[in-house]
Amino acid sequence: MKKLLFDRIDEPGLNTLDVYERRGGYQSLRTALGMSREDVLSQLMDSGIRGRGGAGFQMGRKVSFLPQGDMAKYLVCNADESEPGTFKDRELMQKSPHMLVEGIVIAAYAGGISRSFIYIRGEYQLQADILEAAIAEAADAGYIGEDILGSGLSMSLVLHRGAGAYICGEETGLLDSLEGKRGNPRLKPPFPAIEGLYAGPTLINNVETLATVPHIIRMGGAEYAKIGTETSTGTKLVSISGDVKRPGNYEIELGIPSREIVYGLAGGPPSGRDVKFWFPGGSSSPVLTKDDLDLPYDFDSLAKAGSMLGSGAIIIADESRRVLDTALKLAKFYAHESCGKCVPCREGTNWTHKMLQRITTGEATPMDLDIMASVQTQIIGNCLCVLGDAMAMPIGSMVVKFRAELESEIEAARARSGGADVEDVVALGVADEHAGPLPVH
Repeated sequence: MKKLLFDRIDEPGLNTLDVYERRGGYQSLRTALGMSREDVLSQLMDSGIRGRGGAGFQMGRKVSFLPQGDMAKYLVCNADESEPGTFKDRELMQKSPHMLVEGIVIAAYAGGISRSFIYIRGEYQLQADILEAAIAEAADAGYIGEDILGSGLSMSLVLHRGAGAYICGEETGLLDSLEGKRGNPRLKPPFPAIEGLYAGPTLINNVETLATVPHIIRMGGAEYAKIGTETSTGTKLVSISGDVKRPGNYEIELGIPSREIVYGLAGGPPSGRDVKFWFPGGSSSPVLTKDDLDLPYDFDSLAKAGSMLGSGAIIIADESRRVLDTALKLAKFYAHESCGKCVPCREGTNWTHKMLQRITTGEATPMDLDIMASVQTQIIGNCLCVLGDAMAMPIGSMVVKFRAELESEIEAARARSGGADVEDVVALGVADEHAGPLPVH
């Protein structure tokens, strides 16, 4: 498969300016600065590249939404890679930081932006140090700062370290944190392209998205669009973890069969085991089963199957895994990371975690599964940001696809705790038409 971002990614010294320039680094920036802003934007539009951070919105359209004029505009690179199972941006920043810096400068030029920021996850100390060194090198070489390469473009680039909050991966929570506030999501509209950082028009893109920009300019947008599928163009970095023989980061062409990624690249589950369920786009994506492994790995195919490509983090669970264990860990994580600003997320994540705990303590009945599934549908689409959805979508899909297993867990737990027969409890609930949900302890 064609490699762009990971082409010779392990070459020693690639994180330095000398090696990056020797490999043709910053030539795309020179090419872009020789074009008009409109032509650079046209290349991004022609490429059809969709955001690699999770939402999958076309980057070119995002840039085009920025208002024209001389007002202060900002570019923010979202390097707060906190989605469980995702670690691709970490490798990019660590091994080829100048690729990201070059992409940022080109994108800033296309959007008429003079001030840029990289918001990096607080735990990424090594990667932040490497990025700071790369930014300093780029500034000394004239790729950042005043009158870049004599083009008249001036742009500053600041690296900002986060403090370890999942919610700051949400773009408006990130903006609040960058401004020195508590990282809480904002009401939308207005959207960041109109009113973002410091109330100015702001372009926000993921590390992988921006790192792809130099390759688009080098190849040409139309040529880049020939890779992948018509609506999911280009290559994609995927992080594969869980029950596979060869976990790690891989670069794939969008549209290849998911089975080729899981079994071909990652080697599949340990010998003698089969895939039970898998997350195609990070822990926040609805789970799929082994029957879905022949799906093309692209944005639209996974969406039609009821899941999403998301950040490109594929997490595999084999037959040795209990669905309940995974559901409990997910619910606990999202309940802990909720900022608490809106009710559906604050109450829904905590309540779901407690309902799942009821299964383990022998207090639950099959009726609880119906209530839990219903509550997830009430959370989805009703929160200020997608954190609530990030829990509700996978949990809801587990209840639907593995209900029989969860019912068996309920029966086994009740037997261990010496509780009443499940049939008796359900019968009591049906008999009393005024009976509400079982109390949550």
